[in-house]
Amino acid sequence: MNSRFSVEFDALVEKFSELLTGESTPDMVDKMKVWAIYSHIHKTMPALASHWSQSHPESRAEIRKLFEEVRDLNQKLKAKQQSPGPQSEDKGEASETDGS
Repeated sequence: MNSRFSVEFDALVEKFSELLTGESTPDMVDKMKVWAIYSHIHKTMPALASHWSQSHPESRAEIRKLFEEVRDLNQKLKAKQQSPGPQSEDKGEASETDGS
């Protein structure tokens, strides 16, 4: 593959990792690659994923652990983004005084 493409695609995966989990470390980016590929295989060829899971129970446990980690990180990130911060409260107070 083209080296420019590889750099640009790696940046895309890094941003995806950051937006999904809040982390873009090299380790998390590698985990996102595995997570995304397995997720795609599981959705497009469920029989293959099932066969692999039955043939490799230890690896299946690792995939499950990875999916739980990604889910937990995503839930924490969403909760952090939805919790009102000081700026949100200040805006609410300003709106109330502007209407008087």
